[in-house]
Amino acid sequence: MAKFEEYKDIFVFVEQENGNIAEVGYELISEARKLVASIPSFGYKVVGVLLGKDVKDKAQDVIVHGADKVIVVDDDLLKDYSTQFYADALTQVILKYKPDSFLTGATTLGRDLAPRVAARINVGLTADATKIEVDTEWAEKTGESLLDVTRPTFGGNLFGTIVCKDTRPQMATIRPKVFEMAPSDETRTGEVEEFKPVWTTTDPEVFVEKVIEKAKADVDITKADILVGAGRGAEGCLDLVQAVADELGGVVACSRAVVEDGFLPKERQVGQTGKTVRPSLYIACGISGAVQHCAGMDKSDMIISINRDPQAEIFSISNMGFVGDVEKVLPLLVEAIKAAKAE
Repeated sequence: MAKFEEYKDIFVFVEQENGNIAEVGYELISEARKLVASIPSFGYKVVGVLLGKDVKDKAQDVIVHGADKVIVVDDDLLKDYSTQFYADALTQVILKYKPDSFLTGATTLGRDLAPRVAARINVGLTADATKIEVDTEWAEKTGESLLDVTRPTFGGNLFGTIVCKDTRPQMATIRPKVFEMAPSDETRTGEVEEFKPVWTTTDPEVFVEKVIEKAKADVDITKADILVGAGRGAEGCLDLVQAVADELGGVVACSRAVVEDGFLPKERQVGQTGKTVRPSLYIACGISGAVQHCAGMDKSDMIISINRDPQAEIFSISNMGFVGDVEKVLPLLVEAIKAAKAE
């Protein structure tokens, strides 16, 4: 008899706000499908967990995106995110259904929620994972599912693989855009089950007022299809970087150095301490290729790099590279794009 025989399935927390589901939930469902497919004899399902108020009608959309089952927790106290009530509800779900693994997006909400739930049920949590695999040899040997969860460590200079052999569920948070979201399938069908939490108190322990900042309307680089990234080597010609982005209909992003030097806001930063992006095209201008930055953009479909150092690490992950001074190369690139558009 396997040690954790009563635990089964891979659960995914499907984050939503005002009925709008965050894409990271669908990305994790897509990855969870790959995980269960690697151990078909276990018969695991992918289960979405949807918390909120009046969100049951969103359950079918979760199924369309790959879930076999959706557990809906619909309650007035869950209308807006509350650490207290969301953690209470999610803990109750886990204790009742006993998932083998539980995945959460490493969003602001997920980073607040997941560790609190893990502490309540006394299990480990791997944060900011970039890769998840099932140890198939362990599964065949023991009859148990064991996740190998990989995350950057030591400032992104090394990658560590973490396993949790002694407790269940195995929990991890994963940053948005690390995994690819599979296409939706409108023909999919699945089970929807409602769960009613039992509240020990309905009085909030902490009052939180959400302030929506309207004055600052910066772009979301995670949704851009074309990004032109600026590194320290391009700080002197950010106008040219912007010109390339404008001609391509893209958005300017940057490395950590550019943010620290005060040239662009934190919202534009790509990398381990910034945002993970997956555009169709990423043009790296004057970016050396530190592992922390590459971890945030190396899954781009096409990477083109411009750097005056022929030994720059960025070239090792690039589909195409140009050795040269960005201040000289970018004007030529702008003109070439204009000429191509005029043809």
